[in-house]
Amino acid sequence: MDKIMAMREKRAEMWEQAKQFLDSHEKDGHLTAEDAKAYEQMENEVLALGKDIERMERQAILDAQLAKPVTAAITNIPGAVLNAEKTGRASEAYHAAMLKALRTNFRQVENVLQEGVDANGGYLVPEEYDQRLIDVLNEENVLRPLATTITTSGEHKINIAATKPAASWIEEGAALTFGDATFDQIVLDAHKLHVAVKVTEELLYDNAFNLENYLIEQFGKALGNAEEDAFLNGDGTHKPKGLLTSAKTSVTTAAADLKADELVTLVYSLKRPYRKNAAFIVNDQTLASIRKLKDANGAYFWQPSYQMGEPDRLLGYPVYSSAYMPAVEAGKTVIAFGDYSYYNIGDRGTRALQELKELFAGNGMIGYVMKERVDGKLVLEEAVQTLKMKG
Repeated sequence: MDKIMAMREKRAEMWEQAKQFLDSHEKDGHLTAEDAKAYEQMENEVLALGKDIERMERQAILDAQLAKPVTAAITNIPGAVLNAEKTGRASEAYHAAMLKALRTNFRQVENVLQEGVDANGGYLVPEEYDQRLIDVLNEENVLRPLATTITTSGEHKINIAATKPAASWIEEGAALTFGDATFDQIVLDAHKLHVAVKVTEELLYDNAFNLENYLIEQFGKALGNAEEDAFLNGDGTHKPKGLLTSAKTSVTTAAADLKADELVTLVYSLKRPYRKNAAFIVNDQTLASIRKLKDANGAYFWQPSYQMGEPDRLLGYPVYSSAYMPAVEAGKTVIAFGDYSYYNIGDRGTRALQELKELFAGNGMIGYVMKERVDGKLVLEEAVQTLKMKG
């Protein structure tokens, strides 16, 4: 923890040095080619150190989770059932049978796995796998932990108010008047997402190789990346409808580059109730441009974080970066700002595993496919505003 804090302080110090370099070498808003190259190097070092800090923070969180007691303390709670036996996909038998099936490429399938047969092929993953996968998805997908996640067993309908009530003043004793409230419906469906992972036969049959962790990490990263792209850019056809597809564009830049005033306009284009939990989502390239922006007093808008788990801030609001946000380019939507809890993610049922028989046999590889069904929609468009570059 002390090491992470020291790295954060070093990053802040490096950023101050970069700002001082920019202030002292910039003339009329421009740098010489040599100075621009030197500043870019300093900025890249700040970004690289930031990624190292994020990696170490994730490692610290994982270490803390693994250090937790594996059994709960016995407490005298009236009516409590001690050591209640887990059943179905939560049982140790199902967990062990799944691992055995994975290591034998599903040639040895025990009867207990029949409890988790997927109607579309394969077997439902044990509950422990599913929870660990969700943890990886939350780490890999910037939008999932910010959004509202709903687990559904079928089509899920969300009612939203199409008209808002209005208050009115009336005279003492006068009759009350009421407006008719109307509602719209947002439907969360289920779009199928699948990913394949290959493992060599040598690793598969090596009991020292942690097959579970490897598969969960690989599946989680691949699913997380595909989800993040769809949650941001999806068109709603055979995939979720992305945030940028649904959100309103409230600011279009006047030129080919970003201006500080346009960021301020973006913030205040979002209604006050949504600003309480609002955050920015940008591409790293866009963030690099934003880091150079100053206010009227010469202070930089971007503020580095000094606390573990706390994101950097822009105009006082958290900033998250995603490789799937468009980079600065003519006609592209490059910044999202809003309360992302109004983006609803519907996880349909449980993820399932299936073997790929004979597909990679000639290469000495074993293949596995994981499938999930998921949808995502912004249920209230005014909760997120975007900034678009001049076309």
